[in-house]
Amino acid sequence: MDKPSIIIVDDHQIFRKGVISLLVNENIANVIGEASNGKEFLSILKEDNLPDLVLIDIEMPIMDGEEATRLALEKYPNLKMVALSMFGDEGNYSRMVNAGVKGFLLKNSDLTELENAITTVSTGETYFSNELLRKIISKLSTPKPIQKSNDVHVSVRELEVLALICGGMTNEEISEKLCISASTVKGHRTNLLEKTGCKNTASLIMFSIKNKMIEL
Repeated sequence: MDKPSIIIVDDHQIFRKGVISLLVNENIANVIGEASNGKEFLSILKEDNLPDLVLIDIEMPIMDGEEATRLALEKYPNLKMVALSMFGDEGNYSRMVNAGVKGFLLKNSDLTELENAITTVSTGETYFSNELLRKIISKLSTPKPIQKSNDVHVSVRELEVLALICGGMTNEEISEKLCISASTVKGHRTNLLEKTGCKNTASLIMFSIKNKMIEL
């Protein structure tokens, strides 16, 4: 498999250059562009040389990551983008998901996770740092099921299970909460993954937020 091509967007030059150096020296990806803000990023996007993946910071001057992501995907809807997040950025999670990112990667991630995120998203999957996901979930009160996606038909019980999954509960905890067996919960979880086309809990949570199936 060829190395994925990447554009990195971050206003901190030392961090940006450090990531580029890692990717190049470890032979993980081809960096075909870099930008220090969203406006600069949009100016270097070219139809005939689109990257396989964009790593984009959230908080930047001139134009932030959310606006840049929305504008880039309006023009190039198949572009794959991953938000670079710091601890404390949890409040931006749903905004960036709604803007269209395919994942979140913490800036303090190690090389293995960086490579895993790049490989996973480049091949069409979603990727969310487990550490960030746990941090987001731990700060949420139990999400409330509010409506069904127009594209997904789920039962009332499946919607209840979905809300508890998004609250970070295990199958056993959901079992106790709803007074049903753990195997029944597992069945509902499997059905939700199949109906939404998601492959893991992280992508299921993203889907639920993006399609407003739960209220955080």
